[in-house]
Amino acid sequence: MKHDSHSTARENGVHGPGFRGLLRSFFWKIPWHESAGRDETLRVPSPTSGAISIHNANGRTRVIGEDRNDIEIRVLRSASADCPEMNQKLLDSIHLQKSESGEILEIEVQIPRKCSARAIAHIELRVPHATQVASTSTNGKICLEGLHRSICARSSNGSISISEVDGDIDVTTANAKVACRCTQGRLHARSSNGKIEVGGHTGSIDASTSNGIIKASIDSLGDEGVSLSTSNGRIVLDLPQGSDADVDIHVENGHIRNDIDLEDSSGDATGRVRGRIGKGGTPIRLRTSNGTISLR
Repeated sequence: MKHDSHSTARENGVHGPGFRGLLRSFFWKIPWHESAGRDETLRVPSPTSGAISIHNANGRTRVIGEDRNDIEIRVLRSASADCPEMNQKLLDSIHLQKSESGEILEIEVQIPRKCSARAIAHIELRVPHATQVASTSTNGKICLEGLHRSICARSSNGSISISEVDGDIDVTTANAKVACRCTQGRLHARSSNGKIEVGGHTGSIDASTSNGIIKASIDSLGDEGVSLSTSNGRIVLDLPQGSDADVDIHVENGHIRNDIDLEDSSGDATGRVRGRIGKGGTPIRLRTSNGTISLR
């Protein structure tokens, strides 16, 4: 395995009186923290299967698909402590562990639990376009772009951004936003407390959130159709012209705004509208408990 490693370190301390030293003299009872960073880059061969798994507990994760055959991994470690010596120990405690389990390249950024409050590691990978990616994060944003295979992303506390991906997409975050643009395939998106935005998608969509709005624009409908649901928030769905679909909309507390002519339409006092667009066939199901649904 060929490694091309470059490592730099920078530390910001207080030397002599200076402006920061003057501030310390005024606010001597307030605990101050120094900060330090280390940037490392290495290259590894792409696995024969083209599949990678990434886990980063505390920090941003970004994967970019490019015209290349290998994988470039860049890790930016950052730590904050009471003194430069402690910063160095924190930086040294952050490890990038690589293991090839079967045909999958597994990459894990490890931060000791005792350091998790003061240390983070941002990771960026540049991979071949045809790379299958599974990425998980406990506290950090996940960005995946320029990939031509299926992807999976999970974040407990961080937004997920997907762009220019051609393949099935499965994304889940607990307390943040999901944003997808210029995507193609089956899209499955979940957020407990955050909005979901989908723009320029080709294929089917299954998206739901507990507390947040859902906006989706479709360039071309997939056979499995569209299912959007939220407990507290509005839904906006933009369909392409010439669509053929069977529409089922239900609002418990709110309004339905429909800008599309529906054939064989029906409605009732419970806030439900059904109808057919064009020849029908592709299912479109929209649900909200508290909010407005707009079909355009």
